[in-house]
Amino acid sequence: MSELGKNESELLMEKLCSGDKKALSLIYDSYWKPLYISAFSILKNKEICEDIVQEVFLDIWKNRTKIKIEISIGSYLYACIRYKVYSHFRKNKNIIKEELFENLNNRVYQTTPMTLLMHKELLTHIDSVIESLPKKCKKVYKLSREKQLSHKEIGEKLNISAKTVENHITKALRIIRRSLGDSMSAGLVIWLYHYLN
Repeated sequence: MSELGKNESELLMEKLCSGDKKALSLIYDSYWKPLYISAFSILKNKEICEDIVQEVFLDIWKNRTKIKIEISIGSYLYACIRYKVYSHFRKNKNIIKEELFENLNNRVYQTTPMTLLMHKELLTHIDSVIESLPKKCKKVYKLSREKQLSHKEIGEKLNISAKTVENHITKALRIIRRSLGDSMSAGLVIWLYHYLN
């Protein structure tokens, strides 16, 4: 099944939120394959990748009454899959084979046209949200994210305290989280902050 159109996605999300299992099945049928391929391109383990995809859909079902997705379902699911993949890497770094880390960045992008589209849409959305941040908040966020400066370095550069820097970054992450959907976890937003782009 192909990616869902915007109107179809919105209708299915409404049905899903009201507890319609058929809506979940339709979303699953539309996205499980590109999501699985996206995970497999990095982890190279069929069972783990199948489990990760299942977990994402179970999480969506469990949180169905709270979910309010502001981006496309595809981009939301893609972000969730990538977060779980990198989370798996972090938790299992002592047992994951070293060869999996080789050319990791290249493999991240060697997926399907659909996952590339979802990745691009997600980045475009986040970029537009960042551009709409209040001026000082945006400057702090960009110095932290793009220049990789510490809170102390940003504070010195802008003549503000490290605590003020932290407050601006917290505010930026909160705004990004809301723009992605109210049910998006703080952990996922922090992952997006560190790993996308």
